[in-house]
Amino acid sequence: ALLCGCGRVEKMSDGNRKLWIQTENEAVARKSFTLLRKTFNIETAIVIREGSHLKRGKVYLVEVTDPARTEEVLQGTKLSVDNETGLLAFIRGTFLSSGSISDPEKGYHFEIVCPDSRKAEQLQGIIRSFHVEAKIVVRKKSYVVYVKEGAQIVDMLAVMEANVALMDLENIRILKEMRNTVNRKVNCEAANINKTVNAAVRQVEDIQLISRTIGFESLSDGLAQIARLRLQYPDATLKELGMMLNPQVGKSGVNHRLRKLSEIADELRENKEELL
Repeated sequence: ALLCGCGRVEKMSDGNRKLWIQTENEAVARKSFTLLRKTFNIETAIVIREGSHLKRGKVYLVEVTDPARTEEVLQGTKLSVDNETGLLAFIRGTFLSSGSISDPEKGYHFEIVCPDSRKAEQLQGIIRSFHVEAKIVVRKKSYVVYVKEGAQIVDMLAVMEANVALMDLENIRILKEMRNTVNRKVNCEAANINKTVNAAVRQVEDIQLISRTIGFESLSDGLAQIARLRLQYPDATLKELGMMLNPQVGKSGVNHRLRKLSEIADELRENKEELL
């Protein structure tokens, strides 16, 4: 996978081949160096070069120049990856060489860039074998295999056995979910408060209109009582108003009386418009 992502095989003038891995990621260079040494017992060096004027920073180069050792590595990398351990290693390698995860504080996005559609589809199939829904998008001349959903990215980190990164991401997801839950509750309560305040303002306006025109004397005792209480306690809830009544009335009863007052006020407004 590392060879596929950032490796090259070069044919020399004498017909032999050499391979090299080039990356801007120091950790990937160290990993390639370690794999060559532990898996193939190849001692090599990491060459550090300065990047071009277009790519600032350092470029790390790991080379295998001995033709016999090059062929040994190439034969070794042809081993089947059909078993689960091989698949896990392949995903890890492709991610190390050409993958990235966005800052989870801003959004959830996991991607691996592939040079052609065949490799992208192969990688997509491997990822899907672990029940993660990976998709492919074409970006310029590359094919990007990506995962967007937070829980699925957690699964990807578990597949790659990136346990520290997995715990960090889970902690961020939990905190974000808690913040979102609190914000939803606050917004809901604020909306309810606004709704209650607006309703109380309309009720006071209706009652004041009735008071100026026909007076409370024209109302039934129940309506007159709730009208006076609402004017006296404009911020009280329906439940609080009901408890102040004698005898006490439930929320639905208070709401019914206030609706009746609103209907009377609407009739008065209509009659006024007709007279005009």
